[in-house]
Amino acid sequence: QLQLVESGGGSVESGGSLRLSCAASGYTSIRVRMGWFRQAAGKEREGVATIGPWDTVRYADSAKGRFTISRDLAKNTLYLQMDKLKPEDTAMYYCAADPGQYRRGEDYLANSGLYNYQGQGTQVTVSS
Repeated sequence: QLQLVESGGGSVESGGSLRLSCAASGYTSIRVRMGWFRQAAGKEREGVATIGPWDTVRYADSAKGRFTISRDLAKNTLYLQMDKLKPEDTAMYYCAADPGQYRRGEDYLANSGLYNYQGQGTQVTVSS
């Protein structure tokens, strides 16, 4: 059973940076589809960034140029480096993993429901 634990959230001022981590356990390797999603109060969960098994990355328009997704296979950890943070980035951030077979035609950035495993989240608050 793959378990994901996020950390690194906190409160920062606009323009600041945070690095989120997602530690994975219970699985042989995290060279699988993984992603970061976020959910602000009163809003639906939305995709932030994804990384495929062979390191193909995708970003939401809101994250392009500011966020970087990466992973360390030796540490079984997924990261999200967030720079130039804005108040609208305030949300609970979740990591997700899908070791299953690729479902052709599905949008893994748009749909967190495609991922079999998700963490409990870490809160990011950006003040203006």
